[in-house]
Amino acid sequence: MARRDRGVRFFAWYRMVPLAFVLLLGAVSYLYSYAPSALLSYLYPLRYEEEIAASSARHTVDPMLVAAVIETESGWDAHAASSRGAQGLMQLMPETAQDMIDLGLVDADEYHADELDVPATNIEFGCAYLAYLIDYFNGSIDSAIAAYNAGLSHVNDWTEQDTVLHNAITFPETQAYLIRVNNAWDRYQELYGRDFSS
Repeated sequence: MARRDRGVRFFAWYRMVPLAFVLLLGAVSYLYSYAPSALLSYLYPLRYEEEIAASSARHTVDPMLVAAVIETESGWDAHAASSRGAQGLMQLMPETAQDMIDLGLVDADEYHADELDVPATNIEFGCAYLAYLIDYFNGSIDSAIAAYNAGLSHVNDWTEQDTVLHNAITFPETQAYLIRVNNAWDRYQELYGRDFSS
């Protein structure tokens, strides 16, 4: 009788809740890792392909990285605006857009820094800025992604502190942002990398 009671207690409901949660989390992780492309393409849509292809080619940036930044920054909402004043698909500050013009990276006759809600304009400035950051950090994509979120000066400070950028980042938001963009970049390469025309 005592053995049976012990067996019943082991499988008591309060012990099953964490086990069920772990199993559910495992199932979700498995589905996320091996989900069919139809499900993943719903989670990672691709829009404005022509604009991304043209601007990413002009600025020699991976179009799938551009898509990952757009997905992470605005979720493909061309009219997204942050409380800090960042605008559009790639959540650019008007000052940053103007800097790209001043540096000669964006043609001011064709693109205007005050039209960041126009998808083609926003993507052009975003690609220029990503290319600028990648060049500034000597090809380090992770440093460029972190700087896109936190700014150049912070990433400069972090890279001086530790050779592994992720260990040096002091902003939890930027750590999460770096992970999210890289995960989205992997997904976009898997889903659209072969078919995307640039």
